[in-house]
Amino acid sequence: MTLDALIKKRGPIRKIGVIGMGYVGIPAAALFADSPKFEHVYGFQRDSPSSGYKIAMLNRGESPLKGEEPGLEALLKKVVGVHKFECTADFSKIAGLDAVTLSIQTPFLDKDDLIPDFSALYEGIRNVGRNMRPGMLVVLESTITPGTTIGPARAMLEEESDLIAGVDFALAHAPERVMVGRLIRNIREHDRVVGGIDPASTARAAELYSPVLTVGKVIPMTATAAEVTKTAENTFRDLQIAAANELALYCEAMGVNFYDVRGGIDSLKGEGITRAMLWPGAGVGGHCLTKDTYHLERGVKQLGKDILDYPEKEPSLFVLARTINDFMPRHMLRLTSDGLARAGTPIRGAKIALLGWAFLANSDDTRNTPSGPFRDYLIAAGTTVTVHDPHVGHAPGLSLTPSHEEAIRGADAVVVFAGHRQYRSLDPRQVKALTRKEHPVIVDGRNIIDPDAWIGAGFIYKGIGRGDKNNHPIKD
Repeated sequence: MTLDALIKKRGPIRKIGVIGMGYVGIPAAALFADSPKFEHVYGFQRDSPSSGYKIAMLNRGESPLKGEEPGLEALLKKVVGVHKFECTADFSKIAGLDAVTLSIQTPFLDKDDLIPDFSALYEGIRNVGRNMRPGMLVVLESTITPGTTIGPARAMLEEESDLIAGVDFALAHAPERVMVGRLIRNIREHDRVVGGIDPASTARAAELYSPVLTVGKVIPMTATAAEVTKTAENTFRDLQIAAANELALYCEAMGVNFYDVRGGIDSLKGEGITRAMLWPGAGVGGHCLTKDTYHLERGVKQLGKDILDYPEKEPSLFVLARTINDFMPRHMLRLTSDGLARAGTPIRGAKIALLGWAFLANSDDTRNTPSGPFRDYLIAAGTTVTVHDPHVGHAPGLSLTPSHEEAIRGADAVVVFAGHRQYRSLDPRQVKALTRKEHPVIVDGRNIIDPDAWIGAGFIYKGIGRGDKNNHPIKD
């Protein structure tokens, strides 16, 4: 029997499993459960000491994700209330499902060796393989190195199940395309790239995702093309951010305002003309942009070995972009140090208030936050660092200060690392009073404060891309 015939015999997708209850899996599971096309959805979560608490929370209809996620908690309460969604650590329930998706993180432990840590993903894949039945659809949503779906993922599923992909079960890659703070909207409205290992797998995966799309449409392709699409779109965004960051550094050096320059560049519009530029900042964080370049590089080194035609011994433009973005926290240290020097305060022994541990405004997402290396640089320089974030309640190895007032009190420098709404409304005179310094330093890593207001209050201002302000006269 062909896979097409096996799928037809099985009938429409009615029961779904989502493995990995994080920023991707939770909203996806809730949206699947909310669709009248589907009967029931299981969210699979390991009952581990670090994340097992999510099971009880989700089964009460509560979101374990902090920060602002419009519509998510209400949707969870709805689908739990009508008994269409349940979170469990019992992977044997996979046997009764029609489709399973995997949304598990795939970090790099060492970017230099281009070897990702797929251990959690592979464990999830093997759990599926041990419990799957003929006719099932398996979809990898995790960002993965090109070649993973048709290579190790397929091999593990076949080994664990004694079934053959493309004959006994469907296998596809449909990468997530979401941003923290707009998860529900992104899943509904963004086009969904769907790549199967064969046409039958692609069609079955399209059947899975189509009911949750409102504006977006399914874009079919091969599994490997889908893997390249995901890694390349994040790599390209990282490249665009790096271009803005480098130009911001140039503008600082030349004494001009990056944001004036950006506005001038962006003003050139017309048929066939695109000059839009992204924003510079204190650094790039998150799970995707900080690693997807390395997945793409690893993929071409594996699949394109001895085939790639590229200038000999020239570095990858994409890896160079990563280097620039990784440099920005160190540049923030330079701005902080220069500001303290203008105030006559040695950096060794200075107290620094670091505002923002999440990498994204108004969220609790701290994955690969650029605040981490910046804090490490400060500590190595001999400073005392207090950290505040209104959305982050806990971070491993970090003591968070409960209020921004307490973090700022007595500080020689206040450094803004996240564009949280709370920090946009800070009053410079109140902040200065808390510091008890004649000329405290304010370093703006996200362009969210008015330099003139802070300079007028007696601060020494430093900002990314603000060459026009970074050497301002100090106001008494």
